Amino acid sequence: MALTFSMAGGGPSGPEINVTPLIDVLLTLIVMFMLVVAMDPEYVEKVQIPQPQKNDASEPEVEGTVVIQIVCPTKDTPPSVKINQEEVRWEDLETRLAQIYMKRAEKVAFVRGDADVGFLYVADVIDLAHHAGVQRVGLMTTGEQMAAE
Repeated sequence: MALTFSMAGGGPSGPEINVTPLIDVLLTLIVMFMLVVAMDPEYVEKVQIPQPQKNDASEPEVEGTVVIQIVCPTKDTPPSVKINQEEVRWEDLETRLAQIYMKRAEKVAFVRGDADVGFLYVADVIDLAHHAGVQRVGLMTTGEQMAAE
């Protein structure tokens, strides 16, 4: 009697592993890991905002409206100049105004002169202000007062 083995056809098949539930578990673990890492404060992106340099020797900044005053103490002496109550020499007026208006977006100044001041001095101040970067110059009358006064 001869035994023959047939490879084709029926017979019980070997065990098969169903991988669908394993993939679901794997994807759930990946999502949970991403959420845990995202909530960890150690992994939060740190932002550094650049700070302006602080120079101790720099001039004090003039805040608010800039009023250039032309004050005539006596009739025989040339008038003195003030920027918001800060005494400034005539020679330093243009450089001081350039320092003030270098970082300002609004380039507006007001000029106020005493009643005894000649218009030539007012015209000189306006000219120096334009050279320093002031775009608009307003004239103040004696009836108007500054908010700082």
